[in-house]
Amino acid sequence: MTLVGALSLALATTAVSAQNFDDPDEFAKQREQLEMTPNGPEGQPWLQYLGEDMADTSSHAKDGPYTFCFSNAGVNNPWRVVGFTNMQAEVEMHDEIENFVHVDAEGSDDKQIADIEDLLAGGECDVLIVSPNTTAALTPAVERACEQLPVIVFDRGVNTDCPVTFIHPIGGYAFGIEAAEFIADNVDPGANVLMLRILPGVDVLETRYSAGKRIFDEAGLNVVGAEFTDGDNAKTKSIVEDYLQRGQIDAVWMDAGATAVAAIEAFEDNGLEVPPFNGEDQQDFLQKWRDLGMTAIAPTYPTFQWRTPIIAALSVMKGEEVPGPEWVLPQPAIDGDNLADYINESMPPLHYAMCGCEEMPGYPERWGGRD
Repeated sequence: MTLVGALSLALATTAVSAQNFDDPDEFAKQREQLEMTPNGPEGQPWLQYLGEDMADTSSHAKDGPYTFCFSNAGVNNPWRVVGFTNMQAEVEMHDEIENFVHVDAEGSDDKQIADIEDLLAGGECDVLIVSPNTTAALTPAVERACEQLPVIVFDRGVNTDCPVTFIHPIGGYAFGIEAAEFIADNVDPGANVLMLRILPGVDVLETRYSAGKRIFDEAGLNVVGAEFTDGDNAKTKSIVEDYLQRGQIDAVWMDAGATAVAAIEAFEDNGLEVPPFNGEDQQDFLQKWRDLGMTAIAPTYPTFQWRTPIIAALSVMKGEEVPGPEWVLPQPAIDGDNLADYINESMPPLHYAMCGCEEMPGYPERWGGRD
């Protein structure tokens, strides 16, 4: 092998290892965390945490009032819209926060890096909250910020431990596990499962898929296809209809629930009973589930997590301990037993029910609902 060939092979091997979306140890860890009882106040999951590790923030203590700065990857889908609305309402609940500066990266790494540099140059931020657009690209910007002020990262992580804490629900493996185990428990061995995905290469979606596929293989189920829908309702419905023409589908697994109703309608349009399904906690899916009496589950990546960085930042400013270096939030699922608790006919179809926002100022109108 030539030197160039050897280097190319080494680089390719490194790239593959860096993108390991099928980590047995992380799979096992998240499976265990799903069974853990969280610490914190009952009924307020945005304040709860798994594990016992705490971060000392006494060196960051300072008197208020405070300026909180938030570098946001974007507000470019319904999940992030609901989440950011939560965050704004949380800020209003704390008089100590005098200024809240929000910069929207609009899904661009370059813009978010520049946004963070501008915030640091302005010198007005007492604490910086970051929801990274992508992990690797934002790591150096977060490290530079850590040299100047306390940083809290949430939702998506970075490859550095310099932030005071990294706030996130359990993770993608957990989502995939809950959905796939439910389906495996509700179909016969050898059943045909169609797996619907949104996009390739997104870490949280890839780990959801790898966890689901692992469980289906272990259960002896037949995965008839794993198709990318691009999050498009028409494409999703067309894919399901195509598979129904080929043969029987005994269950549908999805890595995200935005197009779940379109997938369900493909069965309805063909005069077929809807099989076991997983979606997510959007109102349109929950209501469809109820109306059809489906066998279903809704794992979540709860939008209540958007409240937690503001609460954590306020604790840091007061020098109080916070869960860290990771603040792992619980990741509850909606099932047949609690479905009715999360259905709200006054909220928009794409509202995420696990928002923890019902007692916040401006609810429900602020979230697009009707009083």
